[in-house]
Amino acid sequence: MRLKAVLQERFIRWALRGKPPEPAPIILTQRRVYVLPTRPGIAFATMLLLMLVGAMNYNLSLGYALVFLLAGLGTITILHTFSNLAHLRIMPGRSEPVFAGERASFGLILENLRNAERPSLCLNLPEQPPVEVSVPPETSLEAHLELPTTRRGWLEMPRVRLTTTYPLGLIRTWSYAAPDLRCLVYPAPARNAPPLPAAPGDAGGMSHLAHGMDDFAGLRNHQPADPPRHVAWKAVARQDGGPLRTKLFSGAAAQTLWLDWQALPATLGSEERLALLTRWICDAHAAGISWGLRLPGSEMQPGAGAAHYHACLKQLALHDAN
Repeated sequence: MRLKAVLQERFIRWALRGKPPEPAPIILTQRRVYVLPTRPGIAFATMLLLMLVGAMNYNLSLGYALVFLLAGLGTITILHTFSNLAHLRIMPGRSEPVFAGERASFGLILENLRNAERPSLCLNLPEQPPVEVSVPPETSLEAHLELPTTRRGWLEMPRVRLTTTYPLGLIRTWSYAAPDLRCLVYPAPARNAPPLPAAPGDAGGMSHLAHGMDDFAGLRNHQPADPPRHVAWKAVARQDGGPLRTKLFSGAAAQTLWLDWQALPATLGSEERLALLTRWICDAHAAGISWGLRLPGSEMQPGAGAAHYHACLKQLALHDAN
């Protein structure tokens, strides 16, 4: 089995016609498309051989005609199956960032330049179920392939195998492509994390503000006596059934909230710190407040909104990336 895997890997490297990733657009030329009979195709050919022997043995003219008719049908099937994949153009699409533990989605744009449909194309990533698509004539289609994620950072899209057995399933044609596409994986938010810290004072420390009613100052665990209107429902919803959080307010002017790597407990490891900061960024974004992020060697100025949210998460995802 190991020898088979090694030989298969060498064949795939040779079939890619170059070192991955490949520049766009990737065109599946005739030299990149390979053809072999399927098991039903082998059974069909065996049946034709037996029918030919029977026709020769009994000198059946109609038997000859039937064998040659079916053989011609099989030959035409080879051409149709081969042309269904040949000269297909592949370009990288979009890949949205995800959190570690979620499934990354890679978009591949399949462009069909001929005036006939390309039905029943199967796209496979290693050890993943196939995705079947049909590309209309003279148009393009974006197929989405998924991979599980386990760690933060950039996840490169592995090579993809494209196969088809259209129209009769007697012949299998396939090819390989390695598009230049990657997905950014954010750290997984910490579970059972402490509440979002209150806004710091001028000294930069994590100070606890009074429970006023003017300016938002942070989140804390919900108490039975807290009014329902102060519950941070958006932050609770993002934690998928987590504990209730109550908004804290300060009667003083609003202060800047800093999420500081150095202010975290010294007992936490690097990945635990990143997970905790990720959780706090998600909570701050859900609460609609402004925050800044301090990491060793980098600093994100306070801000809010989707762009600031994704920029901070990207900093966490690529922190100390090798």
